Amino acid sequence: MQTIDNFNFAGKKAIVRVDFNVPLDENGKITDDTRIRGALPTLKKVLADGGSLIIMSHMGKPKGKVNAKFSLSQITDAVSEKLGVPVQFAPDCAKASDAAAALKAGEVLLLENLRFYPEEEGKPVGIDKEDPAYEDAKKAMKASQKEFAKTLASYADCYINDAFGTAHRKHASTAVIADYFDADHKMLGYLMEKEVKAVDNILKDIKRPFTAIMGGSKVSTKIGIIENLMDKVDNLILCGGMTYTFAKAQGGKIGNSIVEDDKLELALDIIAKAKAKGVNLVLGTDCVAADAFSNDANTQIVPSNNIPDGWEGLDAGPETQKSFAAAIENAKTILWNGPAGVFEFDNFTAGSRAIAEAIAKATKNGAFSLIGGGDSVACINKFGMADQVSYISTGGGALLEAIEGKVLPGVAAIKGE
Repeated sequence: MQTIDNFNFAGKKAIVRVDFNVPLDENGKITDDTRIRGALPTLKKVLADGGSLIIMSHMGKPKGKVNAKFSLSQITDAVSEKLGVPVQFAPDCAKASDAAAALKAGEVLLLENLRFYPEEEGKPVGIDKEDPAYEDAKKAMKASQKEFAKTLASYADCYINDAFGTAHRKHASTAVIADYFDADHKMLGYLMEKEVKAVDNILKDIKRPFTAIMGGSKVSTKIGIIENLMDKVDNLILCGGMTYTFAKAQGGKIGNSIVEDDKLELALDIIAKAKAKGVNLVLGTDCVAADAFSNDANTQIVPSNNIPDGWEGLDAGPETQKSFAAAIENAKTILWNGPAGVFEFDNFTAGSRAIAEAIAKATKNGAFSLIGGGDSVACINKFGMADQVSYISTGGGALLEAIEGKVLPGVAAIKGE
């Protein structure tokens, strides 16, 4: 497989798929430029070699229609500032051939939001899946998607995918476009290379003990990853809102806590599987309960399986925090996806902070730690501890699918798989 380090971009036009789906405030100003900063090493390598850049990305979910709220024109100045060179803007990503052809070495062109075209995602618009005509519409859209990808490919001599956050999607710009470049002219960017290596460390190069921490509100959204990890981990911590589904499944009283009543049997099945496989399953034994879903609510520490009526568990309690830390601190491989409580409220951050501190301690002692998923990344950033872990993934859904063992179309297209 071609690598970005081995390729000389001198005199070449490179079209680079990045993930510039950055959060904007009501005035269109970027509130977190992490994703832009993450792509800079790849973009700067092309320019340093004497190449020119065509940058493409999506923003938000415009659903195949032009929507000024999601225009990438809003971030052109910020990208220019970070790159240190003027960035031109193409107001229509599918009609940028002249602008791309005119690019000279060292020049940069940012294309308008790819998702203004339904062909990017390749899904029929305005037709229900139950409609008898849906299948024909789907086939027609797939053909249109290929044409759209071919148009994008025509702008450049080589293609780089550096958008791990969308690598699990078979979109025109993340997978289909690769068909229009030979093996020597398509490659992963630096960010993608790091992401793929981090996943390999978790799945293929495991140093034991291996502790995985899965948080969040629902068991249902994590079942695939939990089942795949069950064959790999030594310790599995399940925390956050799913704590109360497990507590209720075992006959506990959970007050007003969040629960998936249709997943109680699944929770019991996970407990049984962990026991059968010899996995140390760590569940919350106590919690910080509140009398309202509010930062200023009254609180009390109670057992996770005996929460009073009218109260709800919003964070892991002190005993649970100790058991989490014990399962993390001696680990050599650590994966964290999902917080232990409603960390957005400052009074309910203790459980997530205990996890972060234990991960930092283990990392300092030589563990490989991977943090992924928007909320976990937000946690580690909120606590100012991003520099105390091994790797922070930029991909939420992509990371989860990779750890579930699924093939990522954006990676497979480059590898020719």
